[in-house]
Parts: sequence; C-alpha cells; structure tokens
Amino acid sequence: MSDDRAARIGLALRLAERAGVLSKHYFEDGTLSVQTKRDGTPVTEADREIEQTMRDAVAAHFPHDGFVGEEFPDDDGDSGYTWIVDPIDGTKSFVRGVPLYANLIALQEGDEIVFGIINMPSAGIVVHAERGKGCFRNGAPVRVSDRTTLDGAYVMATWLEDWEPEVVGDLRTQGVTVRTWGDAFGYAMVACGFADAVVDYTTQPYDLAPMPVIIEEAGGRFSSLDGRRVFNGGNGIASNGLIHEALRTYVTAPLAGHQDRRGVRL
Repeated sequence: MSDDRAARIGLALRLAERAGVLSKHYFEDGTLSVQTKRDGTPVTEADREIEQTMRDAVAAHFPHDGFVGEEFPDDDGDSGYTWIVDPIDGTKSFVRGVPLYANLIALQEGDEIVFGIINMPSAGIVVHAERGKGCFRNGAPVRVSDRTTLDGAYVMATWLEDWEPEVVGDLRTQGVTVRTWGDAFGYAMVACGFADAVVDYTTQPYDLAPMPVIIEEAGGRFSSLDGRRVFNGGNGIASNGLIHEALRTYVTAPLAGHQDRRGVRL
C-alpha cells in the first residue's frame, strides 16, 4: 500500500469516528429538525453538518482529491483519489429513532474502491475493509456465510415497496426468508455472515460505494442486478457469492417488463 493511500485511510477512519459522534449526538438529542428535499426525501442538519465536516477535512489534508456526497455538489479532483460519502445512510430510520442508520465512507483510487467503512454508532457496529487486507467488525476479522443454497437463506431488503410481490412469493417457495430494514445494515450483516444476501432495487452511488470492497474482502460478491461489478448502476446485490447467481435470477425476473423502478433510497 502506498503512503498516499495509507494517509487517506487514516483520515477516513478518523472522519468515520467523528461522523459517529456527531450523528449519535443528534440522534439522542431529541430536537432534530427534518426538512424535505425537492425529491421528497428527508434531510436533517445532521446530514449537512457531517458531510460538510468531511469535505472540510479532506480539502484541508488532500486539496486535490475529488469528493462525492449526498447533500452538496460534487468536487472534481486531479489526484486520482475520490471520496464518496453518505453522511447518514438510513435517514428515515434516523429520524424515527431506529439505531440502524450508518455513516458511509468510500475511497476510490482510479476506478477501484480501495477502502470502505460502515459506521453504525448507535448500534455499536463498525465494519470496514481495505483492498487486500480483509474485512473487520469492531476490529475482529469477519467472513460471509457458507450457505450454498437458497433454501434456508436470509435475504435483506431495504424496503419491500420496490419488490414485485411475485419475487417475494417465489423466494419463499425456495425456502428464503426475506427481512427488511436493510440500508447499510443489510450489507454489514452479509459481510459478517449473519445474513446471506441483500438486494437493493433503487440506489445512488453514495449508498453503495463502500460495499464492493467490504463484501469482497469478507469473501463474498457484490454486483449490480445485471451482474456488473459496479456500485453506480442504480441498484445492487451483495451475497456470500455462493448463492449470488441463483438469487439474482429470481430478483431480476420481473425487471424485463419494469425497467423504471420508482423510489429513492435513504
């Protein structure tokens, strides 16, 4: 690993910790102000403060890096590194007092995500991975599950409004248990081996940027629903790798006639 990458990963770890402190403070304070953005999704002062804090720190330490976030316009860079962040993934959970929200940070070097972190401060869970170094939960190495069939598999979903009813029914006939309240929590559970897969039909790049390195370093597979190894394809599926193609066949079956998925993940 280059010194340049190591320095950036060190900063990413510190920023995740800082984001956790800020978001947990707002989460527990009880006076959170919620606004609605033009796309109808909620945003809070916590989202904006956390992202601005990250942007300021990156600009101070690595002024030529790019930065992509949810709340402010993208910053182009020419260093070869880009930071991709979601200050609070799961804002709807956050504003309702559900502790399964997360702070997401990914570091992209060239075209490759080389570091990713899911920080869930109110749940006490931090999952992070560096390319070639493994995946860790709260400092201990983790691996995906070893389930080889859909029968008995646990599949996470951020929300079922995006799922065609026949998909859930078909999976149930295969012995699959579908559980909701996914967001980043679902990907963390797959990386740690507690769930076997997670499916998202509607995403933004900052929702999924940390997931390729986290899932792959835990021994699993991440792709878009059409099978590409991309995090910016508008959707995503992560699994232990062993059931990936079998599950993908079921969850993509209705897409041929429904190309325009509606909804925005928060």
